[in-house]
Amino acid sequence: MEVQIISKQNVKPSSPRPSPLRNFKLSLLDQLVTVPYAPILLFYPMNKKASTSYLDVPKRLELLKKSLSETLTHFYPLAGKIKDELSIDCNDEGAYYVETQVNCHLSEFLRQPDLLLANQFFPCELLPTAVTYVANFQVNVFECGGIVIGMCISHRVVDGAALSTFLNAWSATANGSKEAIIYPEFIASSLFPANDLWLRDSAIVMFGSLLKKDQCMTKRFVLYASAISNLKAQAASLGVKCPTRVAVVSSFLWKCLMAASEEWRGSQRPSLLTHYVNLRRKMEPKLSDNSMGNFLWFAAAKYTNKSKPGLKDLVGEVRKAISKIDSDFVEHIKGDKGNALMDETLKGIGAFGSGDGVDYLGFSSWCKFGLYDIDFGWGKPVWVSSFGLSWSPAINLIFLVDTRCDGTEAFVTLDEKDMTIFRRQSRAPQICIFEPKSFGHR
Repeated sequence: MEVQIISKQNVKPSSPRPSPLRNFKLSLLDQLVTVPYAPILLFYPMNKKASTSYLDVPKRLELLKKSLSETLTHFYPLAGKIKDELSIDCNDEGAYYVETQVNCHLSEFLRQPDLLLANQFFPCELLPTAVTYVANFQVNVFECGGIVIGMCISHRVVDGAALSTFLNAWSATANGSKEAIIYPEFIASSLFPANDLWLRDSAIVMFGSLLKKDQCMTKRFVLYASAISNLKAQAASLGVKCPTRVAVVSSFLWKCLMAASEEWRGSQRPSLLTHYVNLRRKMEPKLSDNSMGNFLWFAAAKYTNKSKPGLKDLVGEVRKAISKIDSDFVEHIKGDKGNALMDETLKGIGAFGSGDGVDYLGFSSWCKFGLYDIDFGWGKPVWVSSFGLSWSPAINLIFLVDTRCDGTEAFVTLDEKDMTIFRRQSRAPQICIFEPKSFGHR
């Protein structure tokens, strides 16, 4: 497969931003995510049932650019450049935008997706030496007329919920659905002001102690809706009567990793799981999903018993950890002693997870963000993929995203030895399917 660049340009906002908004301040929580981008790939086949105007690929490409320009007017920080660690220069220079031609049919790639080849669909290196443009886009056109839209948007500006807000606004603009257009709220820095980089430094220290760099690989696992229903039934208990899909899937994969570790290392080891939690839903009153920025914090679950855990045990630990991130916790970290509490929390997680003989597994989830509903006028995507790719610099990370039919896709990054055993552990009960070839019905 060859991806040939056809054009490069900047797509500028259709209307200039007001002068007082030139300097956009980042929030304290924007420092917590240390990876540079929130990358995503949206795969659209040529939909012959679309209206005649959308069958013309050049018209589709022009529509994408025009609607992006209009959308950037409202999401003005995405049209700027990174100024420094604390701010963005909203100079209206625009988003970096690339169009390419791919010399195969989209169906050929989707028959057995290669995560390493998929890196070519992104507009920039996912681990850059420097980040300049806030938003970068690449529209890849296949011989069949299928399109893959690749995006790398600075993680300093968006988390998963904020990215979904932007994509919904862009697609609604493309469809001409003015009543459905979502307007963003830029309030993060007023709620969590940042005057220095102490949280970034603390997060780097914590991740540095947890994430072990090694010869790693990333593989794709899928849990279909029927399998997840069975897991929920197994995991239900008096303490957690109705476990969530993400909690059950995370706990199942955690259990598989613990079993793989025991098989490889010969004994049951203490284990730590961390999960990003969306603080918008934890605040009182709740924040809108239209609130841009990173409203994230860590839930940390531990398992220290020497006996093998059951799924109920781990779901209970995950539920307990997430329940601690509530409205009272948010008020505390917003208060006068918030910095001390956040620093203490990160140091505690790092100290336990970096202990001798402790296994670590980090989760991030973009489930329930409606990414499969992003329709620019020619149908919904057949596949949505993100940063669970072969570029990951560290092991023991899992990224969760929805499938089209209420299942969950997990991009798992482990070292090569653990991955071999993990694959066997996860597939044994016929719950988790390793790299299925179909993007279809289940």
